[in-house]
Amino acid sequence: MTLTGARTGPPLRVGLVGYGLAGSVFHAPLITATDGLVLDTVVTANPERREQARTEFPGIRFAASPDELWERADALDLIVIASPNKTHVPLATAALKAGLPVVVDKPVAGTAAEARELAALAEKRGLLLSVFQNRRWDNDFLTLARLIDTGRLGDVQRFESRFERWRPQLKGGWRESGAAEEIGGLLYDLGSHVVDQALVLFGPAERVYAEADVRRAGAAADDDTFIAITHTTGVRSHLYVSATAAQLGPRFRVLGSTAGYVKYGLDPQEADLRDGRRPGADTSWGVEPESLWGRIGAGESPLTGGGYPVETEPGDYPAYYAGIATALRKGIAPPVTAYEAASTLDVLEAARRSAREGTTITLETES
Repeated sequence: MTLTGARTGPPLRVGLVGYGLAGSVFHAPLITATDGLVLDTVVTANPERREQARTEFPGIRFAASPDELWERADALDLIVIASPNKTHVPLATAALKAGLPVVVDKPVAGTAAEARELAALAEKRGLLLSVFQNRRWDNDFLTLARLIDTGRLGDVQRFESRFERWRPQLKGGWRESGAAEEIGGLLYDLGSHVVDQALVLFGPAERVYAEADVRRAGAAADDDTFIAITHTTGVRSHLYVSATAAQLGPRFRVLGSTAGYVKYGLDPQEADLRDGRRPGADTSWGVEPESLWGRIGAGESPLTGGGYPVETEPGDYPAYYAGIATALRKGIAPPVTAYEAASTLDVLEAARRSAREGTTITLETES
């Protein structure tokens, strides 16, 4: 894919729409840590969030609404949409029609059809459209990909992935809303990550089965969900996302024909970003202590000393925006495409239907 809207010259100017959790913790710090990108404008009308952004990024400009960005589209090179899920499609559409390349936080849309419509619009206008699937650069995911690529596990037969938390009390907000237009709940939140990772590692989904529950009093959206995928390659993925896990399971348990890999604990990059650490400040970014390394082996539990530790690859969230900068400069495809995000949404939609109907859903596969 070649983009006709390739950018050259001085640093690429970025407009960031939204400065809540996604905008302030993930996107703004990673944009500013990327050579060739500069955070030009933040769209938020919230005085406290403006002050927060101004403190961390002196000289930043502000806009009260996205319309202000479209009006000066020639002064910007990229729009990043980190606003609530229900706004992703209309804002991405408006940005593309204004002639601006776009990065959208996951999920890009509520349906795969909407995602493909956005992708088609971007292609028609020769503009970059990418989805922020940062957990392709988690330390454990990078390590597992290396183990698979080098044949250390043999042929992978079963992939178990857990993104579990213990949050028995509701936090409130649109993410916990049951309203369909909000696109809330864990299926579309953390589910976007675990499904994307499974598809990247093991290929397209053939069949999907899911269970989605609302466990917490007062909750309106799923907070404890299980997804089973049978891939066209024959691998089976069992994916768990939960806010109600009183005991956390392994992040990954991967069983192959010659060995298995078990890894506990979450990649440290999110916690570091929340705590104010920034990529590039030191050489230890994304590095995990040896005590948290996963183990590879066969025939015995890693918790009883089975197998041996495998050094965890450093996590590398900055690689996503470095890839975006390269894609814009060279006019090539971005690190994550909207069509890939649409394939993830195919699975999420099937999972939602499966959970509702209690059936296994067979997906159409490309011939």
